[in-house]
Amino acid sequence: MKDKWRPSLAFVLGGALCGTLALSLTGLVAFRYLGPAIGYEKAAILLSILITGATSVLGWMLIRLLLRPIAELERFATQVRATPADPLTPPAHFGTRELQVTAQSVIDMADTLRNRETTIRSYSDHVTHELKTPVAALQAATELLRDGGTLAVEDLALVDQIAGAGAQMEQQIEAMRQAARAREMRHDGVSTLEQLRSALSGDFPSLDLRIEGGDVMIPISQQGLGIVLRHLLGNALGHEATTVQLSAQKKDARVDVVLEDNGRGVSPGNATRIFDPFFTTKREQGGTGMGLSIVRNTLRAHGADISNLPRSQGAAFLISFEVE
Repeated sequence: MKDKWRPSLAFVLGGALCGTLALSLTGLVAFRYLGPAIGYEKAAILLSILITGATSVLGWMLIRLLLRPIAELERFATQVRATPADPLTPPAHFGTRELQVTAQSVIDMADTLRNRETTIRSYSDHVTHELKTPVAALQAATELLRDGGTLAVEDLALVDQIAGAGAQMEQQIEAMRQAARAREMRHDGVSTLEQLRSALSGDFPSLDLRIEGGDVMIPISQQGLGIVLRHLLGNALGHEATTVQLSAQKKDARVDVVLEDNGRGVSPGNATRIFDPFFTTKREQGGTGMGLSIVRNTLRAHGADISNLPRSQGAAFLISFEVE
């Protein structure tokens, strides 16, 4: 960003108002004196041309100093939101001092977010890569010990525990990779609950799936909404739910999707932790504790969020999308 003098917003707006007022007053005075001298018709035409030209200059200055910088900033913000991983083109025009400060703040914020996401992704890739080798060695060692045929029953039980721990580590590695990917992946488009009814019913045949507001347009593609709902329905099934109610409703500038089930629900003590990565109450059954974290990351990549709704029976989640 070039360091050069820029007028203040108050100076630009005040100058435009004063210039407009000065043109009007000057036109009236000039018309009074020019009319008798060159004729009122000629004076009116001449002054109209001069005032139109001067007004055009003022308008061009307002476009250059206000409208164009705001449009550039809007374009940059849209680019950051739509393609955060692609190279960004910062605004080329900044106009007033206030707009320059605002633009620089937005650029710095975008760089900070990109660097943070890059750091998280690099860290997750590094950790998963480093852990794959010892996990593979652990699995190979347990297979060799089993195939050796020289271990006692108690030793074989211990080997099975080690193998189970290795499998659990592998699940955690894959879950962490999916969680990091969910922070970046976007599923642009729109979808409805009705469009997913058949696929979800086929994936969860034991659930009685009920839908209200099936034709409400939800600002995420079918693939993205399917990822979110499959995680939530899988949780409902794992907590012994037999019926799930899905409802969508448009409210002013947002679309709300509510999922309710008749399962065991969420205990008050766990309600504030269920979205934390690696938190699970089903570790013994192979749970990784990353499902709801992946759901939240996926939704936040689309300007949405999810929250747990307290219920005396069953579980309920509210997903809110912001719409224009």
